Amino acid sequence: MTTNLSPSASSGSAPKPQPPGRSSRTSWHLGVNAIVVVWLALFAAVGTAHHFLPHAFWLLVHVLLLGAVTTAIVIWSGHFAASVLRLPEANRGAPAALRLVCLNAGAVGVIGGMLFERWYVVLAGGCLVAAAVTAHAVWLLRLMRRALPGRFSMTVRYYVAASALLPVGAALGVVMARGGLAGDLPERLRLAHETVNLLGWVGLTVAGTLITLWPTMLRTRVVDGAERAGRAALPVLLAGLGAAVAGTLLGPPPLAAPGMLVYAAGLVVAGRPWLREARVKAPRSYAAWSVAAGCGWLAGSLTVLACVLLSTSSWITVGERTSLLTAPLAAGWIAQVLLGALSFLVPVVLGGGPAAVRAATAGLERAWPARLTVTNAALLLCVLPVPSMVRVACSGLLLVMLLFFLVLLTMTVVRGLRERRGAGQGAAVAAGGEPVPAPAEAPARPFRVLGGVALGLAVMMLAVAGGGAADVRSLPILERSAASGADGDAVTPTGRTTRIAVTVRGMRFSPSSVDVPAGNRLVITLRNTGTDTHDLVLETGARTGRLSPGEKGTLDAGVVGRDLEGWCSMVGHRQMGMVFTVHVTGASGSASDPGDSGTGSGGDTHDHSGAGGTSSATDDTAASAFDPMAEPAAGVTARDARLPSATDETEPQVHKRTITVKEVTRDVAPGVRQKLWTFDGTAPGPVLRGRVGDTFEITLVNDGSIGHSVDFHAGSLAPDGPMRTIGPGESLTYRFTATRSGVWMYHCSTMPMSLHIANGMFGAVIIDPPGLSPVDREYVLVQSEFYLGKQGGTADAAKVNAKDYDMVAFNGYASQYDHDPLTAKAGERVRIWVLAAGPNQSSAFHVVGGQFDTVFREGAYELRPGDSQSGGAQVLDLAPASGGFVELSFPEAGDYPFVTHVMSDAERGAHGVVRVGER
Repeated sequence: MTTNLSPSASSGSAPKPQPPGRSSRTSWHLGVNAIVVVWLALFAAVGTAHHFLPHAFWLLVHVLLLGAVTTAIVIWSGHFAASVLRLPEANRGAPAALRLVCLNAGAVGVIGGMLFERWYVVLAGGCLVAAAVTAHAVWLLRLMRRALPGRFSMTVRYYVAASALLPVGAALGVVMARGGLAGDLPERLRLAHETVNLLGWVGLTVAGTLITLWPTMLRTRVVDGAERAGRAALPVLLAGLGAAVAGTLLGPPPLAAPGMLVYAAGLVVAGRPWLREARVKAPRSYAAWSVAAGCGWLAGSLTVLACVLLSTSSWITVGERTSLLTAPLAAGWIAQVLLGALSFLVPVVLGGGPAAVRAATAGLERAWPARLTVTNAALLLCVLPVPSMVRVACSGLLLVMLLFFLVLLTMTVVRGLRERRGAGQGAAVAAGGEPVPAPAEAPARPFRVLGGVALGLAVMMLAVAGGGAADVRSLPILERSAASGADGDAVTPTGRTTRIAVTVRGMRFSPSSVDVPAGNRLVITLRNTGTDTHDLVLETGARTGRLSPGEKGTLDAGVVGRDLEGWCSMVGHRQMGMVFTVHVTGASGSASDPGDSGTGSGGDTHDHSGAGGTSSATDDTAASAFDPMAEPAAGVTARDARLPSATDETEPQVHKRTITVKEVTRDVAPGVRQKLWTFDGTAPGPVLRGRVGDTFEITLVNDGSIGHSVDFHAGSLAPDGPMRTIGPGESLTYRFTATRSGVWMYHCSTMPMSLHIANGMFGAVIIDPPGLSPVDREYVLVQSEFYLGKQGGTADAAKVNAKDYDMVAFNGYASQYDHDPLTAKAGERVRIWVLAAGPNQSSAFHVVGGQFDTVFREGAYELRPGDSQSGGAQVLDLAPASGGFVELSFPEAGDYPFVTHVMSDAERGAHGVVRVGER
């Protein structure tokens, strides 16, 4: 990310004769920078398809930083080093090409190894990256030894220091990829890895480059003292990085904060000349403003990071909070600096004379005020607590801005090459590191700049409006005014206001009621001091809007003339007791009119059940009707109940998986369609299997519309952090080591827990007992009950609260194994794992016509072959959330039904068949 303009160019040196090797240099730069463009295009593709990719957030960050940015740094730092040292550019040819091939092969290896969970591939890729950058540092040192002392040779020292740091950051990343880290070590290593790579490798490169690139972009001279500031800043930056990394690895978070502050002080030392240069000539181009905006995001991120480190003693908390800084640092700072630098450098590389460079620059800066406005406003909204659909809309705009830049870049390069071939002109790259100055920029007209900013703001307003419309539940609803409401008509306004502060405590409002004189205006300030998202809705339609933990909102109920009921509208919260009452005093007939209690005068009807669109007794949409005798449609296949075989590994393994919360609508019985909240799109969620001693590293991504969480019973650890509720668009990583065998339940633990489980958020983790004997076939069955709401809606919260279930199923679909049976052969040994997921009902698993000779329940064998009693078992009885397995052999061919022997539940769908064939 450097310039092919030397410092002398910014001081007004005269053009030199065009070098004979200009064409090959231009072709080299366009060829290698095409690699950067490919990485940026891949970044845009990953951003578009991230919902369908594992480790999507990690992938986005590394495609941008490890792929595009690292390649650009190696390309341009080598080119610019030769320029400032006034040496013939040597960063071309076979050695340079080999370094780039090695670097990009390593980047592909790291990314591919993580995606396919092959640690040895990550290790090999990390070694290739480290080797390529180390070779680049050696080449820079050799270049410095050949050169005479120069005014800006300290820039190369920045590049050498940065190149020495990247292998350290790569090593930390490889250790994290290996997994198996205990306690808060993963969070420590991650912050150290990011500090070394972002602030060291990228930060030092950018700081060294801007010493001369920044004034060149501004078309002004390098101010006196800039080189002294650059020399003074480098040791400060390195000292700050060292202290920050040491504090991160060895002490509590506050110990790392001084290092971050020292690093920030080094940036201030280096950046003071940049401010003086900007005062001499203000930024007037996309390139300069993009770099300036990026530096602003860096300053803000460092400030927040220092505050986070000073405000907590827990590295886990630091890890949670600093994850929010990834987008500001990667997209806000680094990506904007990269795009700004490319928009300045590419036209000069294309050459063709001053007019051609001006034309190419104008092509790349098309609509730049609007683009910069949209980019930075969208980034700002992405890091603020906005509704999830607004964040999605802003993320989409960021991708559009990147694609727009790539299209402009491609068009500019194609046009420049075509014109250069036609005219046969020389380029602006000079021999021996003495390039010609870039031609003066065309002045930007103020009204066009202001018009572009206004256009960008208009686009952002449309995005916010569109996102809010798509997630209307997250936006405030206009309350009725006192003049138009029925309450206001029934009483004379007093002109006075009753104000009350309400807090959330657990699943209750405190206070839960308020007395208001008739005719007073009521204003309620709600502060969410709980751990989940809440709101307050009155039956008139007035509401606070959804409030995340720690937020507060205001509800203006207008003039009150009768008693009112209120509640939290989050699914199931009203059923758990989150209700609020407004008592009107001093008015005759202040009790609510039953006929008016459901709607406001505006005619807006609200879902009082809190079930997110589910039915209730008063819903005018028919509830789903379950017919236990109904046949499924032709072609319907049952969920595959086969359990993959256990691995043959003897050493403890690390199981890494990303599980995404998805809202899906699907059939749960013939003719019964429900909207489910799921882990990875299925209810039950995916079955995980391992052995005692294995470590599970699960990344939970919430792509739903409300908060969710996950609780793995197979792990034993404090629930405060890993089991916390995360909002839409957020993610967390849950690590646990399996220390005991059994079939363990996992489920969403967000309140009301019963409703989240009833709506599909549960699954099984199977930890094999040591010495588990081989069998011919293994199946897993998860029993759960359904509380059917309206057709296509979610579970009925009122039914869940009353334990009034409609249907019971194995593996999420009633009686599916009647129509698509499990299979076995006579004489084969079959193991069936069973989990009772509930949320409320027990299971009594029984195979009609079969007898169990092995029973393993809740971590212990209750029956094994060869016992002295020659006993057998007929049922595996399981309370909600418990599990186990049974083994049996079928004596002859035939159909063997399996049921829960709670017979009314079997008749409600908990029924299936094992079809046994001849051996």
